[in-house]
Amino acid sequence: METAVRELVDPLLGMIAFFILCGFDMASLARLAVLKRVTLCVASALFLFALVRVLMHPAMLPLPAWCVPLGWLLSILGLILLVYSLALEIPFQRTYLTPGASSELVTTATYALTRHPGVLWLAMLLVGLLLTIRSRAMLIAAPAWLLMDILYVWLQDRVFFPHQFADYRQYQHQTPMLLPDLASLRRCWQTLPWRRERS
Repeated sequence: METAVRELVDPLLGMIAFFILCGFDMASLARLAVLKRVTLCVASALFLFALVRVLMHPAMLPLPAWCVPLGWLLSILGLILLVYSLALEIPFQRTYLTPGASSELVTTATYALTRHPGVLWLAMLLVGLLLTIRSRAMLIAAPAWLLMDILYVWLQDRVFFPHQFADYRQYQHQTPMLLPDLASLRRCWQTLPWRRERS
């Protein structure tokens, strides 16, 4: 009984973290620096806590052995791309630490691929962790967290970012929201940093 409750409670904690992230965007637009940092820290800590709890869940999935190396590959690649898109490609300090919201709209590299590439990388990371750790609780957590992430970026896309970035409406017309198309794949490839340096 306790195991079944934990399978539901731990994913729920991760879902709550995405609600708290909405407070981060509202605090950014309202230029409330302390609240901005607090909501970001609380949401990040809560999600990491829930993730560790889910990964440590004792019930295991009976997956074949070849899933483990594939899972490691997806996990590492997903984590690297997540950090790159959310912490390196956009101005970190202006986005996460300073008062107000960053007005610098990044539309190149992974942000030419989709408007919210972090959703793709989180999906890759969670699937990789599922295959690697084989935690049964991840079968509930992964789709629930991805659904919350999609809802969160939809709110960013429709409510927060049009007020934050002057050219966001044009960006919406040029770049797919979540799933890349051929044109966005081409723009992503052409605007990768090392290709820009060579040209």
